[in-house]
Order: sequence, then C-alpha cells, then structure tokens
Amino acid sequence: MQSWRRRKSLWLALSASWLLLVLLGGFSLLRLALPPRPRPGAPQGWPRWLDAELLQSFSQAGELPEDAASPQAPHGGSCNWGACFDTSKCRGDGLKVFVYPASGPISETHHRILASIEGSRFHTFSPAGACLLLLLSLDAQTGECSSMPLQWNRGRNHLVLRLHPAPCPKTFQLGQAMVAEASPTVDSFRPGFDVALPFLPEAHPLRGGAPGQLQQHSPQPGIALLALEEERGGWRTADTGSSACPWDARCEQDPGPGQTQRGETLPNATFCLISGHRPEAASRFLQALQAGCIPVLLSPRWELPFSEVIDWTKAAIVADERLPLQVLAALQEMSPARVLALRQQTQFLWDAYFSSVEKVIHTTLEVIQDRIFGTSAHPSLLWNSPPGALLALSTFSTSPQDFPFYHLQQGSRPEGRFSALIWVGPPGQPPLKLIQAVAGSQHCTQILVLWSNERPLPSSWPETAMPLTVIDGHRKVSDRFLPYSTIRTDAILSLDARSSLSTSEVDFAFVVWQSFPERMVGFLTSSHFWDEAHGGWGYTAERTNEFSMVLTTAAFYHRYYHTLFTHSLPKALRTLADEAPTCVDVLMNFLVAAVTKLPPIKVPYGKQRQEAAPLASRGPGPGPKPQAPAPDCINQIAAAFGHMPLLSSRLRLDPVLFKDPVSVQRKKYRSLEKP
Repeated sequence: MQSWRRRKSLWLALSASWLLLVLLGGFSLLRLALPPRPRPGAPQGWPRWLDAELLQSFSQAGELPEDAASPQAPHGGSCNWGACFDTSKCRGDGLKVFVYPASGPISETHHRILASIEGSRFHTFSPAGACLLLLLSLDAQTGECSSMPLQWNRGRNHLVLRLHPAPCPKTFQLGQAMVAEASPTVDSFRPGFDVALPFLPEAHPLRGGAPGQLQQHSPQPGIALLALEEERGGWRTADTGSSACPWDARCEQDPGPGQTQRGETLPNATFCLISGHRPEAASRFLQALQAGCIPVLLSPRWELPFSEVIDWTKAAIVADERLPLQVLAALQEMSPARVLALRQQTQFLWDAYFSSVEKVIHTTLEVIQDRIFGTSAHPSLLWNSPPGALLALSTFSTSPQDFPFYHLQQGSRPEGRFSALIWVGPPGQPPLKLIQAVAGSQHCTQILVLWSNERPLPSSWPETAMPLTVIDGHRKVSDRFLPYSTIRTDAILSLDARSSLSTSEVDFAFVVWQSFPERMVGFLTSSHFWDEAHGGWGYTAERTNEFSMVLTTAAFYHRYYHTLFTHSLPKALRTLADEAPTCVDVLMNFLVAAVTKLPPIKVPYGKQRQEAAPLASRGPGPGPKPQAPAPDCINQIAAAFGHMPLLSSRLRLDPVLFKDPVSVQRKKYRSLEKP
C-alpha cells in the first residue's frame, strides 16, 4: 500500500511538472504575437526572431524557413545624427527648409510635395538661411533621376526624399545625407537618422484626405475576423477556426468560407494580415489603417513609418509567420477592450499623419525638428494621443498640461482665471460699459484692449480692479488672434467693442469653458449648409436650434489657438480674413473644429442684445446692420483645408434652474433672465 502511494505521488508530481512546462512554453509563444514596447527616448527597429531552439519542438526537420542573411552595413557607414548633422545652423529661426528646384520634368506627386512644403511654416527661399536642404528624388515615370546639387557638401544637413522605393538608380554617393524613404528595409535603415515614410499611392490627396472608414468601433456581428492581402491586389476575408492558419500553405485544415475583395476596396475585417517579405505589401498597410482593420505584420522586413515617434504597439501587432496556430489563437482570444483600443488608434494615426501628402511631409519635418530641439520637444503623449504632434506645436510648449487637449489624461483642470481681449475697430469708440461688465467678473484677471483703427488712442480709461493694457494694433482683423505675450492666462474672452454682455453671462460662460477647455464657448451662433443649387457650401446666421459656429465677437477659447492661427494656418487664409473681415469667424471655427473634431458650445444670451449684436443676424434690429460673410468665403476656406471640419450641434448649456418657476433667490445667475 505504501509503495502504491509513493508511485501515485511521483506520478502526480511529474504530471504537474509537465503541465507547468507546457503552460510556460505556450505563454511565451503567445507573447511573440504582440510587439515589445519600445524604450522611451530611444529609436527602435523591429526585433529579429531568436526563438529557433523553441520552434524545433513544434515543427519537423527542414520545415523552418532559412533566416535572412546577416545585415549589411547601412549606406552612409557610421553616420548618425550627432556626427552628420550640424544643428548650429538651426539656431534662431529653428528648422528652415530649402527645396532644390527640379532639373527636369516633374510628376503630379512632385508638385504636391512642393506645394505642401512651400505652404508650411518651415519653408524658406534662401539656401544660405536654411537649416535643412531637401532634394526630391524624381519618380521613375518622368524618365529623369536627380543629380548632385552644387551645395551638396558631402550631403551634410541634406535630406533625400523618396516617396516610392527605388525610384531611380543611385547616381551619386549619399555621404552624410539623411534619407526619408517609403518602406525602407530594416537592414538599410539608420534609426535616429533616416526617416521611414509610408508607401503612398499615386492618387493620394494633397491635403485633407478621406476620413477613416471605421463606423462602429466594436466588431459588428458577422464581421470577418481576418482579411488577408493578396499578391495580385485586393483582400480576402475569412472566418477561421482556432486550428486554421489561412496564410500558411503547409496547413491542411480548411480555412473556412472566404470572400475576395478586388481592387482598392478597403478591407472589412477586425485584423488585416500583411506579409513582411514583399516591399509592395507595405502599400496595404495604409489601407488597413484607414479601414480601422488592425494590421498584423508577419515578420516585417521593412521599417514601419515614423517608428521613431509613433508607438505602433498601440495600433498594430507584429507576429512571427512561423507560428501561425499560436498567433491565430492569440488574435481570437484578444479582449474586446484591447480590440477597441487598437482600432481607435488606427483611426487617429490615419487622420493625424497619413491621410494626405501634406500630413506625411509635415510629419517628416516635425520629426527632424524634434531631433534639433531634443527628445523633450514632443513627449510620446503628444505624438500618440489626439490631436497629434502636428497640432501640438512645440514652439508653444513641451508640456501636455499647457495644451487644452490633455487635461483628462493628466487629471488636471484649467486655472480659474481668464483674460479679456477687446478688439476696437472702426468707428473706434472706447467700450466703457463692456469694460465695466467684464471687470465685474470674479474670474477676470486682466483686460487687454486691441486698438485697431485710425483714431488716436483715448487719453483716459475707466479704472478697474485688474490691470488694463492697451495694445496698438496693425489695423488688421487677424491681429485679434496673434499670440500676445501679455496674455497670462489659458482662457481668453474674445470680444468686439460693440458687444454687450452682463457680468453673470460672462461668469457662467467661463464656468462652462472650464469643463470643455478644448472647445469654443460662445453666445452668438451661425451654421453652415450644403447648397445643392450652387454646388458649394453656404453660411447663415439665422437663429435656429442647430449651429456649427460661434462668433468670436463674444466667445471663450484657449490661448493656444492664437498660436495655431498664426503659425499653422497658411498665409493665404490669414490674408483672406484681412481682406474679408467677416470671414475671420468662419476661419477660427474651422481651425478649432479641425483640431478637436467637436462642435462649439452655446450658452444663453439676452434676447434684446442678440437682436442688436453685430454680425449676429440678418434680421432687423436696433443695432448696426450686420455684414454678411463674403459669398465664397466658406468655400475658399474649405478648399484650403481639403475637407469640411465643421460639425453641427443642438447643445446649449444653461444654469441650474434657468427659467424655472422658482424663487429668484435660489438661482445663482439671476441677471441672465432679466429682459
């Protein structure tokens, strides 16, 4: 009996040991399906698979594919950022880019690149004052190849831009030049020096671009689990069982029912399997991002775009193609919360960096500017969280808390003060009553009067409990949105001298803004609409329940939008606002809506003052006759943005007990209901 118990104990111990070994081995295999998180601050390439010994127990002898040849020395030898780029040329004005003129015929893609650079804040026409000299590698379709420029200087402080792999044979040595290339191989890519670009189709739009196609973030019933890119184009979707490996020709199991989608149709699946061997497969990567299909890269041999700054672990999965069963099991067992987070990130990355040629080029230049200013120029949060690094300018701040977008992630709240900026245009009467009403607010910390008319400045101004500063403007409407250094608060109350507000209206609007610091909060509204008769956008200031814009003659917003207005918008749009002053409200609303993807918020405003307010309505009223926006103003701005960012809303926030039949003593903002 005792010997039987010993044998039983030994058998149980051996069984437990084998079970533990299998579990540990299985978990290690599943972890290979998820990419390792890169160390912050260090540029990362994709790992080489070091699991040959582990794989021997799961495959027959001779079945494993041969490993790739040992990596060759990258072009440029030991060139790196510190050794081959002179940052002293970038002091003062920061990154300024000069583009060499083309020596021959150029393609449509080349024209788009030139237009996107010339319209950016980085461009300069002087090679002597440039920090970076950019050479565009001409497309093979033109029949011409780039030649060495006169100011080559062994390639120092040069960037060779190639939007398509190997467009031309190398006609000169790159030397110390950086290379921004579409889908470079991991063997030739120099991390921290070169820039990996996405593979763009020829018809990729210059600006704006198509939005992401993900209509429902959670997987819909009946949606395919997998979409597989095919060598001759298109996608094949399949609902597979746990024992199937549809991308592996050695599998004998039935992969299940499938459906082929030919042409450029975006895949309709949860995961998109993309081969890592063929460079042309990189073109499918952007299709997967746009469709909200999580890219599953099978042992990629090419560098992912902008991998230096984008954390692809939040949007894509790197899998070992030699472990099809384990990878498929990991995909099927992934939690819905993880799938939702990955799909949401694909939509953000597509819209922020890849939806247009302009965004791809500007992202490339932003990566180089971050290297000049150091790793702290754009923390990882700014690159990998909406609205993205292109709309979170490092010239404004390098701290996420200073921007209006990250208070929720940071667990912070905007400060409880605001600055009033009163624009005084013609006829130039000092807004004495408006100053007194704003000065009565408990949240106002300073008042700035922007004097923008031909009359001389008044000699006396009303006394207020807070500082009152008068700024002599340049007689332009766009002066209202310059980033004045005298503004010390995050919140700005933008006012026109002809506006009329009560202290209670100001206080309540500011409290609302504190809960929505990324949005515009205003009193007077207008809306846009599509005019079928004229085939364009229209604009109306009629008072309706639905609106998409608030007038900046009385509105709260974050001071960061002054920096974006001045340094991010094309000069042509700011000139349009100066030539057609009524367009400035439309332009500012376009900017905020494009950044936030949210509509503005309306707060209550006195009916009598609303009828008399300038630029508020086309109806009759005791005030001056309002000016209508320029007929084609909204269409010109929409064309410059490349899309229509405005969103309509019916939300109006009122105080608690607003117009309720209760005692006035119980109401906090009592004067809001006075006639």
